[in-house]
Amino acid sequence: MAEASGPQQNGASPAGSAPAAEGLDSLSYEEAREQLVAVVSRLEAGGVSLEESLALWERGEALANRCEEWLEGARRRLDAARRPQEEG
Repeated sequence: MAEASGPQQNGASPAGSAPAAEGLDSLSYEEAREQLVAVVSRLEAGGVSLEESLALWERGEALANRCEEWLEGARRRLDAARRPQEEG
């Protein structure tokens, strides 16, 4: 699984924040997308501290990566399903 990348500097994360990628492996595509939409909405609304904004950004990056993993897996499955039809 790809590591989340974000605006971290020197590997530090905001004090008191949970790891951004925590619990992502068990999320379905729909759950990850729903959480990502909620994170984006909170960031767009503003009114949060810099620390919380950074934590939200990191979580959003991790969720986006999780969605991309699901989509890439679906692409591979579709390609594999099409291959026997194309060869036959």
